[in-house]
Amino acid sequence: MKSFERLVLSYLKNITDPLLDPLQFAYRANRSVDDAMNMALHFILQHLDSPGSYARILFVDFSSAFNTIIPALLRDKLFQLNVPDSMCSWITDFLTDRRQFSVKLLKFANDTTLIGLISDGDESAYSGEMDRLESWCSKNNLELNSIKTVEMIVDFRKDPAPLPPVILCDSPVTSVESFHFLGTTITKELKWEQNIRSLTKKAQQRMYFLRQLKKFLLPVKMLVNFYTAIIDSILTSSITVWFSAATARDKAKLQRVIHSAEKLIGCSLPSLQGLYLSRSRRRAGKIAADPSHPGNELFWSLPSGKRRRSIRTRTSCHKNSFFPTAVSLLNSA
Repeated sequence: MKSFERLVLSYLKNITDPLLDPLQFAYRANRSVDDAMNMALHFILQHLDSPGSYARILFVDFSSAFNTIIPALLRDKLFQLNVPDSMCSWITDFLTDRRQFSVKLLKFANDTTLIGLISDGDESAYSGEMDRLESWCSKNNLELNSIKTVEMIVDFRKDPAPLPPVILCDSPVTSVESFHFLGTTITKELKWEQNIRSLTKKAQQRMYFLRQLKKFLLPVKMLVNFYTAIIDSILTSSITVWFSAATARDKAKLQRVIHSAEKLIGCSLPSLQGLYLSRSRRRAGKIAADPSHPGNELFWSLPSGKRRRSIRTRTSCHKNSFFPTAVSLLNSA
């Protein structure tokens, strides 16, 4: 059945992909969690470059989103996306009278984040979008989880006045200092100490298993493979999002874990700086080569065709984010 599902999915994606929201990053080629985070940060930081501006970020949580799908509504949406009627009927029949289950992988698809880019205190567009979100949920049989839905306010203005909580489903939304967004902890100051502290702790815990394997006299190659899969994958989680903006002190904490692993294994390992540069260049190259990617327009080629147009930034926070840094890396290659 799984093989058949893959065939159907491939068929559907060929039909629907050109019509999907470009800011939907789940289950699409050349899209990743890092892309979603980097685009969100770019929108926010670019807006905050303007004086007197701030951003309100609503992290929306749905209650059992995939359990509440109404097959008839799904059929109508698929039909609007030019899916053949026979396929719509087959999917409707397949889902009818079948209980749906929500799994961790699927939650990325319904991880909805509403970003209000506010200037001069005018929040009308943000409030209107929340009203439309409530209405859309009602029409599509989705229930907003008002307890888990939270808001984070990013405001770099001097001495800003406290902002009242937004109201969603007749309940005030809790304002938070930080949020675990798509696997990475982001704070309202857009700093990364908390995220790096978490990564360091996880990596150090996994070092225990590397020490145990060393005691069993495993060959160096196997120890390196274990390190790469279990420890390096933690240290470099979403590295293109946070590394260039991290402090030297925080980078050193992560690098010390690598040095400990090098001494234990008995060979040199790739540095964080090297991993960040290679992954950023590779990711930037893929985005620049994909016209359908929402970040593609940020890699605009100059008339010479040899360089990309630099992204103007006003703050160091924006300058050290992924897209301005990635453009510089491509230009220096």
